[in-house]
Amino acid sequence: MSVKRVLFITQEIFPYLPESAIAETCRNLPQAIQEKGKEIRTFMPRFGSINERRNQLHEVIRLSGMNLIIDDTDHPLIIKVASIQAARMQVYFIDNDDFFSRKFTTEDENGVEFPDNEERSIFYIRGVLETIKKLRWIPDVVHCHGWMTALAPLYLKSAFADDPCFKDVKIAYSLYNDNFKQPFSDKFSSKLKLSGITDKHVKDIAGTSVDYDKLTQFAMKYSDGVIQQEENVDLASLEYVEKNKIKFLPYKGTALEAAEAINEFYDTL
Repeated sequence: MSVKRVLFITQEIFPYLPESAIAETCRNLPQAIQEKGKEIRTFMPRFGSINERRNQLHEVIRLSGMNLIIDDTDHPLIIKVASIQAARMQVYFIDNDDFFSRKFTTEDENGVEFPDNEERSIFYIRGVLETIKKLRWIPDVVHCHGWMTALAPLYLKSAFADDPCFKDVKIAYSLYNDNFKQPFSDKFSSKLKLSGITDKHVKDIAGTSVDYDKLTQFAMKYSDGVIQQEENVDLASLEYVEKNKIKFLPYKGTALEAAEAINEFYDTL
């Protein structure tokens, strides 16, 4: 039976953020998949650089109001939504004043990456999954784009594995040339812990700083399939896919060029 629902979790979408490989893919691919007959939902962080008035974002009160505890600190979860009219596509935004009010995405005006990017990533993914539960929308495939989404596969295969919304879900993880410079701290594995996540789940990253290669491989370990979304990506990631015999879709061109192949790839997961 073909897949009917695809959840896109991304860190960038054009036109809300400037054009990039991730932003363009996540503008065009969900629309293309929707036009092929699948139902979609799309999420991204509500970075402070996004102009809410111009893009007509508004808060969804019935979905907001939950608090997520990360490293013993409560962080309120705010959900906003906007529409890309030309694509007939809604975009849900995960917001929080502590993490997303600053007028930049993942680094400051001097190009220095924010030291709390690891907590922002944890909050973002947990926020998406909790919102999907509130929506009671059951995806067949979750497709992750960008390193900020790298924890989704772990959470879906552990802490959220028995939830009715996710118990049968398959996970695709896209590879981009989206390296970050500042590794996550050696406390990262303890910060991301939730009920259902054991020491065994995080042993690959426990007690050590987590660089881009480690984080990407950690995401792929819990994914059902990997898609090469850019022509040039990290070689260590490709070697990991081959070594671990993960179901793989090599680079097929732009999002629009690759849409048919990706749509078929979903159905094989």
